[in-house]
Order: sequence, then structure tokens, then C-alpha cells
Amino acid sequence: MKLLNSTAKLLKRYLPKKFLIILTASSLSLAGVVWACSDYGYDDDYSSFSPEAFVAKEYTPFFYSDFSAYYTKDYNYNDDNSNTRFNDQIVKEWSDYFGEKLSKADLQYLLLRASEKGVDSVYQNYKGKIESLPDSLPQLRRLKINKKQLNAFFDYLLLAKKSETYAAGYRSYYYWDEKQEFNVPETLEKDLLLALKKAKDPFIKQRLWFQLVRYYYFQERSAGVKALKDASTINSFNLYKDIFPKNMMYYRTLGYVAGRHYYAGDYATSNYLFSLCYNYSNEMKIPAKWSFRPNADADWKQSLEMAKTAEEKITLWHLMGIYYDTERAIPEIVALDPKSEKLDLLLSRAINITESGFRNYYGGKEDSTSMLKKNTALISGIALKNNTSKPYIWNLAAGYLNFMGKNYGAAAKFYQTAKTQLPTDNKLLMAQYKILDWGLYVRQLKKIDAAAEAKMVEPLNWFANLKEGKDTIPDLRFYQSLNESLGIISDLYKKQGNPIKANIFRSYNEFYTNNQQIEQLKTLMSSEKQSSFEKAMLRYYPYKLDDLYFYQSTALVFQDQPEAAISFLAKSTRQSDTLQANPFNMRLNDCHDCDHQMAQSKKFTSMELLRMMKNMKAEIKAGRNVYNNAYLLANAYYNISYYGNNRGFYVSDLTDTYGSSAFSVPAPFRPMYLSGKLAEKYYLTARLATKNKEQQARCTFMASKCERNESYNRSYDLPENKKANYWSVETNPIYYGQNFSLLAKQYADTRFYQEVIAECGYFRQYLNSLN
Repeated sequence: MKLLNSTAKLLKRYLPKKFLIILTASSLSLAGVVWACSDYGYDDDYSSFSPEAFVAKEYTPFFYSDFSAYYTKDYNYNDDNSNTRFNDQIVKEWSDYFGEKLSKADLQYLLLRASEKGVDSVYQNYKGKIESLPDSLPQLRRLKINKKQLNAFFDYLLLAKKSETYAAGYRSYYYWDEKQEFNVPETLEKDLLLALKKAKDPFIKQRLWFQLVRYYYFQERSAGVKALKDASTINSFNLYKDIFPKNMMYYRTLGYVAGRHYYAGDYATSNYLFSLCYNYSNEMKIPAKWSFRPNADADWKQSLEMAKTAEEKITLWHLMGIYYDTERAIPEIVALDPKSEKLDLLLSRAINITESGFRNYYGGKEDSTSMLKKNTALISGIALKNNTSKPYIWNLAAGYLNFMGKNYGAAAKFYQTAKTQLPTDNKLLMAQYKILDWGLYVRQLKKIDAAAEAKMVEPLNWFANLKEGKDTIPDLRFYQSLNESLGIISDLYKKQGNPIKANIFRSYNEFYTNNQQIEQLKTLMSSEKQSSFEKAMLRYYPYKLDDLYFYQSTALVFQDQPEAAISFLAKSTRQSDTLQANPFNMRLNDCHDCDHQMAQSKKFTSMELLRMMKNMKAEIKAGRNVYNNAYLLANAYYNISYYGNNRGFYVSDLTDTYGSSAFSVPAPFRPMYLSGKLAEKYYLTARLATKNKEQQARCTFMASKCERNESYNRSYDLPENKKANYWSVETNPIYYGQNFSLLAKQYADTRFYQEVIAECGYFRQYLNSLN
């Protein structure tokens, strides 16, 4: 994901400006031209600072997201689809126009779903020229609606539907295209002009104006005309701009004028007009923001000069801060109005961007450190003036930035100031403060004693309730702070010589190589006299007693103690696990899938396996049928190891051994689960117990497989392979060992020897190396 994320950022920075995707909108629901970003996804796992706690909801799409075009937890195409963005608004406006006498269901069909032919059918039925319609279609003759309004509506709607051929589709525009083709019908211009001239109803007339301006926009785009002089898009807008009210329809129409200026290279005017659209309504914010493109400093200065009020300048800087330069925009807005709500969004973005760079950065450490220093100085300076509309959030932000920079004294002062200012009835804000204050407390701990443990009980339980879903605070980002603090606490306990508590807060593999530690942990988990801290602490331990018993049983098996392992496995829910293959079968070449697919007359459970291994060991010790028992026992030990056909025998969450490569077995467990020494021991025991050369040859070859696997194990643990994986590991040359040599020297006259030559390429390589 890091590489993909980094690539997306580079693409956004270096792709030509013309490499844009234009989302054209339907004839009834356009706000202007929308150029959408081309990155998708959602990721704020690095964050401990929730913008939802203090930024107005309408700015939610523009919260910083590390890998998204805009911020949303439920991303789908409709969230950024200009064909549907204004549907609710459109239906409401027409419903109000008809005095709510025409149902919203009928309006939704006519306005949003019906084709031109479908609209005409409903209209002809209304006029009595079509006798009947399906019941699912609007039955307008039954309604008492003003006929003049209804006729005007259908006259408008039939014209509007004609525009869908060029304005309601999705088209990609690439930088190598000289122009876009929109298939704008030439005859529609005359119809729109005539309808606009005849229209008397202001409501209808404004919508016809919108249709005409949009028509010219697409026509001029299709024709490739770039000059603004005599541009019909702009002229048709200017003709009526002072007649109609500055409502949603006005700003949607203005969006096309802004787009026309952009297409002509007049970025200064385009950005200014888009900023007006952005500021008008929530529905306009997404398309206006995506269309806002500051191109050069000269253009930007011109845009600022066009602003008629301080609020318009603030909006321009606000958009600049979202789009590109948050650190530059914030002080400019503060100078204009330190209480502007548009500062809140930029503050959240400054914090979240700094978090991302500091904790989840894909570039150099020097850049992220520089960003942290600059933003710490900027936000701290503003917080100290105490003149913003929400001083508490600026103090929290300043404290958090100082915390990230390890200026813990300054962070504490800012947090303390914020605490006196916080609105206590805001649960999310109070939780935000608690998270930041907790992080600072834990980071400053030098030693964990009884007093520190007592202080941690309440926050540990609070976090645990959130983690377990027993308490819910929507939009609170707590995982990063919690996970970081648990790691710090674990490290402190480890440093203090308390591996039990260290492992509870952050389970680490080395812990389980010491059985005495496991027993101490089990005692604590089973105790009925746990302290308040111990109860809170154990809520963070991810495993149960069942997991520990299972691990101990497998560990004992790999220590050649199946008889001792039985009692531990009996206390585990894993005793009934069915093995994937017959553990007592062995083939010359390992083929796990072959063994798994082989029909089995008897399927073994883990407990049955241990009991049989126990009996075989007892038989060997008593000297009864030693060859068969030792050979089968060796097969079992081989097959329950990583190299065998039943590695699922040892797999567990605790050991994190689910992967299929040797590197998926954590290093502390490799000496146990990858080892073939027990199998080799029993193969050699079986060889000594028989005088049959065929059996001796077989045991020798099986022991050689164990030897060879041990050579792989040594390679996996070499320092140079510490960061390698299964595909990149550098292994030593195949380790043939003493058993290949013995097989060649003493058993060349056996039938089994010929089987080995036929089946084992390694052995053939070995024989060739002797010549």
C-alpha cells in the first residue's frame, strides 16, 4: 500500500494540468464542471486527531485522507456523481412550484428517470391524446393542478431532456485529446432561445436560461473554441444575470461560466467564480472545490483582487489551503478574521497531514521533521493569541504538535489551557482531549509503579470499552494512540524485568520460549484475586488459557514428550482437530497436496496422534517391534513439522504460523516447528533396529531428508537473510550430509536405492558430483 500511496501522490503532483477527468452532469442536476481526482481509498489509521470533533459537517468531504479523492468512510460513485448530486434539490424545487400537488414520486420519474419519449407519453395522456398509461406511470388527469403551470413544465421538460445526449454522460478526457466531442444538436439552440424569449414564468425562465448557458458551454467545448471574446456561454449568462435571484439555479449556471473561463486559460476568473459557488451551498462545495485550480502566483493574485469582501478572500484562501498550501492559507485567514469557521477545516488538515508525514510518511524523514517544526510554530503562535472562535481546539492542536516533536512540557501547558476551555457537553471533544492527554502521560512515564498502575486503571478500561464496542463514540480516532501507548507500557515493563505484564500489553514471540513465564501468566489469568489494574490489563491480552494450553502441548511434542503433552491438549479445544493427512505415511518426495487428497480409511485427530505416539515410544523403550514403531514415530514427527503434510497440527493465532513459507514462522518458533532432528533421531533408531538392507536404506534416505531440511533452516537464520522472504532468501548449496554418502556407499545394491535414483533429483545431483 505504501508504494501505491506514494505513486498516487507523485502522479497528482507531476501529471500535466490537462490530464483531467470531466464529469458532465445531467440536464437537470449540474453545478458546474467537475474535475475529479484519480485516487481512491480510505485510511486514517495513523491519526489520533478527529476533525469531526470541531469542524462543521458540511466540510467533511475535505477532511484530510491519506489515500482518497475526498474523505468518506462509505465511498461510492454517487458521492461524486454530478448527475445525481442535486436530485433532491431539483425535486423539492418543482414540488414547491406545484404547491406540493404533484407527488415527489411522479416528479422523480419525470425529472430524473423518464426518457424524452416517456415524458411525452405522460404529457399526451394528460392532454387526452393517449387514452391510458400503465398504473406505474404518473396519472396527471386525476390531479387538480394549474394547467398553465403544467403545460409550461412539460414544454420545458421536453427541451431539457434533449440535452441529455451531450450533458448526462460520463466521458474521459486525456491530455492528448485536442478537444472533446459532445454531440451537441445544432437545432436545440433555436428552440432554447425561442422558449426563453416566450417564457413569462420567472421559475421556468431561469431554468431555460440555465439550459441555454450550459448548451453554449458544451457547444464551445466541442468546437474547440478557446477565446473568451464573444463567447456565447458568457454572453448568455450576462444577459440575464441581474434579472434572476441568486439562488441554487443561479450558481449552478455560474459554474458553467467558471468552467468556460478555465477552458480559455483564464484561471484567475475561473477560480474566483468557483469560490463563489463553493461558498453558496453545501451541494456546491464538492464540484466547486474539484474545479478550483490555482495555476500560477500571478493568476492567484488576480483572483484575490477580484474578491469584493473579506469573506470572499477568506473563501479563496480556504480553497487554496485545501487544494495545496495549508500553511500559507491559515495565517492569511487569521489576518482577515481569526474567528472564521473556514479555519477549522484547515487546522484539521494541517494536523492530519503532519500526522501522516510524521507517522506514515513515504518520503524522507527530513521533510516530515521540517513540516512538523513549521506547523508547530504556526499553530502554537495562533493558539497563544487566544482569539479564535474555538481556542480550545487550537490549544489541543498546538499541544499535540509539540507532543509529536517531543516538547512534552509545552504540550502539557497547551493541554492544560484547553482543559479549562472545553465544552464539557461535547462527548467527542472530551474524548479527543482524553486521548491526547493519555498519550502524553504514558510517553512521560519513566517507571511503572503501584501509583502509576492505579492511575492507569480508568483510562485502560475506557479504551478497552471502546475497543470491545461496549462504548461507542462515533468518529473518534483512538487506535493509533492506544496501540502506541500499549507498546510503550510493554517496553517499560520489559525494561523493569516484568516479562509477564510486558507480554500482556504487547504479546511477543520470545516470551513463549520460556515455559515458566507461561505458567506464571496462566496463574495470573486464573486467579480469583486479581487487582483492579490486573483486570484492566488482562483485557488487552489477545489470547485465552485455551491458546496457552494448546501451545504448551505442541511445544512438549516437539521436545519428544507426547505423553506430557496429552494433559495440556486435553485442556484445549484443539484436541479434536482433524489432521489433513495420515501422519504415519511417508513418501520419497514431499507432496502435501497429494497426501491431503489421498483417501484415508482412518482420519486422525490431534489427541489420537499424541496417544499413538506415546504408545510407540513406550513400545520402543520396552524393545518391542522397535523398527516399525521408530519408523512410524519418525514419520509422525516429520509430518507435524513445517516440512510435513500436517503442519496444521501446530498452527495457531498465538504463534502466528498460518503462512505457507518458512518465513511465516516467527524466528523464535523456527527451532521447534522447522526442526527435523526428532524425525532423524527415530529414523536412525529404526535403522539400527533392523538387519534388512532395504529397510536400512529407506531409513537412511529419510534421515537425509531431515539433514537437508536442517541446511535450509540454517540459511533462514543467517544474518544476511534476516529481512528476506521465501522468494528472495539466499540459501547455501544443498547440504547432502552423511546420509547421502552412506546411502551411496552401503546400499547401492538395494531395490530402494534404484527408487531413490528415479525419484530424487537431489540424490542424482549428489551422485553426479562424485564423478
